[in-house]
Amino acid sequence: MTRIYPARAFLWLVAAFFATLVASCSPSINHHGYLAKPGAFGQISEGMSRSEVEGILGSPSTTASINFQGDSNYYITSVTESRSFLKAKEMSREVIAVRFDRGDQVASFAQYGLEDGRIININSRETPVVGNERSILQDLFKGILGSKPGF
Repeated sequence: MTRIYPARAFLWLVAAFFATLVASCSPSINHHGYLAKPGAFGQISEGMSRSEVEGILGSPSTTASINFQGDSNYYITSVTESRSFLKAKEMSREVIAVRFDRGDQVASFAQYGLEDGRIININSRETPVVGNERSILQDLFKGILGSKPGF
């Protein structure tokens, strides 16, 4: 008959717990968007047609139409790192912008990285209400004076 020792079972339980803890803290790397072919950006030159550019780079991530000048193609790549329950952190971002003139020829092109961007809070989940701004004194005296118009 096999005898189970409580100390050994406890050690196996502790080892399993720490193995699970270490595995859950390891980072997960995620690639999103356009996957650039090595050297593809170097093949683009001014004067190329839109079909040549799309033949080299592929379909753009997004496009922008500027009616009075021409269109633009954007190829966007993002790499994020996430750890278990923590918020994902963007490690790198690359944007290739190709601008076309009215004749669908490349007018200019550029490559931007994470350091070139600005953070814009599109959805702050706060709705500004006009006329609801109060001064510090109004906040202090609102309980004393009641809720009269203008105060």
